[in-house]
Amino acid sequence: MCGIVAAVAQRDCAEILIEGLRRLEYRGYDSAGITVVERAGEMCRHRQVGKVEMLASALAAAPLHGGTGIAHTRWATHGEPSEANAHPHHSSHIAVVHNGIIENHEQLREELQAKGYHFVSQTDTEVIAHLIADLHPQSDSLTQAVQQAVARLQGAYGMVVLDAKNPDEIVVARSGSPIVIGLGLGENFVASDQLALLPVTRRFIYLEEGDIATINRRDITIYDQQGAVITRDEVEASGQTDSADKGGFRHYMEKEIHEQPEAVANTLAGRLDANHIGLDTLSPDAKKALLAAEHIQIIACGTSYNAGLVARYWFESIAGVSCDVEIASEFRYRDFVVRPNSLLITLSQSGETADTLAALRLAKAKGYMAALSICNVPGSSLVRESDMHLMTRAGAEIGVASTKAFTTQLALLLLLVTLVARDKARLSPAQEQQLVEQLHRLPELLKQVLAIAPQITALAPDFADKHHALFLGRGEFYPIAVEAALKLKEISYIHAEAYAAGELKHGPLALVDSDMPVIVIAPNNELLEKLKSNIEEVRARGGQLYVFANESAGFVSDEGMTVVTLPDCDAMLAPLVYTLPMQLLAYDVALIKGTDVDQPRNLAKSVTVE
Repeated sequence: MCGIVAAVAQRDCAEILIEGLRRLEYRGYDSAGITVVERAGEMCRHRQVGKVEMLASALAAAPLHGGTGIAHTRWATHGEPSEANAHPHHSSHIAVVHNGIIENHEQLREELQAKGYHFVSQTDTEVIAHLIADLHPQSDSLTQAVQQAVARLQGAYGMVVLDAKNPDEIVVARSGSPIVIGLGLGENFVASDQLALLPVTRRFIYLEEGDIATINRRDITIYDQQGAVITRDEVEASGQTDSADKGGFRHYMEKEIHEQPEAVANTLAGRLDANHIGLDTLSPDAKKALLAAEHIQIIACGTSYNAGLVARYWFESIAGVSCDVEIASEFRYRDFVVRPNSLLITLSQSGETADTLAALRLAKAKGYMAALSICNVPGSSLVRESDMHLMTRAGAEIGVASTKAFTTQLALLLLLVTLVARDKARLSPAQEQQLVEQLHRLPELLKQVLAIAPQITALAPDFADKHHALFLGRGEFYPIAVEAALKLKEISYIHAEAYAAGELKHGPLALVDSDMPVIVIAPNNELLEKLKSNIEEVRARGGQLYVFANESAGFVSDEGMTVVTLPDCDAMLAPLVYTLPMQLLAYDVALIKGTDVDQPRNLAKSVTVE
């Protein structure tokens, strides 16, 4: 969601901060701002509604010179997008940028207004600036003032604070919203995502929950929740983390769709040999917990939740282990019963999804035997706080609408299910070898699917004037239909719903007419004949059908039904294979609609607040 970049440098930092904001644009935002302490000790600020480039233009017209500064991209929560509501927020000589939500801001606002503080924005963040400004005169340092302030804050925050009277340091605090420190030579940096800092450093320190850090050009002092000085590990980023250019594609989303054969190959690399599946990155204790599990509880949000729904079919049908899947924001706010010997699996692309993290912390306190995270970002909060983890290795995903993160999660979940099935003697050596052979073919199979992209592009004009669409699937392809509907609505703004096809007669048929495109995922499996009956129900009511099926399914295009033929594949791999054309369809329709594909309205890449 919101993005933070800050610097305490030995050079002018404004351009560094602006470049950092550019690299965080994928997170979603509606305004941007920057404050720099200039050499004369004056705190100067630019804020703009709209894109970072508008802020860059303002900076070019009136440059800021100084080595200490903070910058921010805002995704509106309290107050509309406006210059007054954009960060940074100032109070006297204090400036603050903040990600998260302060839940008791109204009470604090009333107290501060009673003391004479004047508010110029509708935001909860301005409360933080005035509160620190109020506490600072009675404190020994800015750090102590921040410590006293956060003790009064309820909610989530990742924040950076600077004091124009002491421009050689900044103070950062983290509770529920990620903060990373970038280590330079004679200078240091802060961001909400390491991607923002890759042009200036590859060395990072991730703050933990409740940490506060004082940062100057040469030193970093970190305090834990109790105020004790503590050391956090330094991590070096790999060269694969940086993926900031489009590589000749029109959008990041298009690039990331076409990266999926390579991304899935990276997920599988080192985890398959000629005959067997192995997850050697798991410790012996982790494997023991995994194989001892009698129940799986999956928690996730959004696209990751849909991956979990597919995995439920796999865990139960292939491995014979019961599995529940729940949206994290629902799981954390209900009274749930932990089944005996239950393993918790959390799924997240970023590893910083607020509801998933909160659900993990709650579940660990409730007595799950172990917590396994499947994630794309090493060093993320979810990875650090889980008992064990598996990395998807998808590479940086910039487009807000997730693509390769979804398919790499599915690939890794399939490996996990197969490992459990083998241990429980549900999968014979011959069956495992057959699956391994198919998995080795999977990247090439995905390339074959991408080769039919022109056929899918040709369908997009049919959706140009549509406002609604219906997706149908059965079995494990129902969650693929759910994911397909999500993609279409995210980037084309067409209202789309997905149903298990057998539910048509229980209500959705009322929606079907000649103006309602119905997209059917129809692989040749044991449910195909039943699915054909559902298709006939749609045809009888004049619905316009788009059927995605392999050649052996026996469909032929005719009036009212367009068939897109996909390559034959192993049934266990089919959910991945049928995902790609759904992504391509959503992308092509969004192009026809003229929407902002990579940064769709109202959405953010990483949802770090509830």
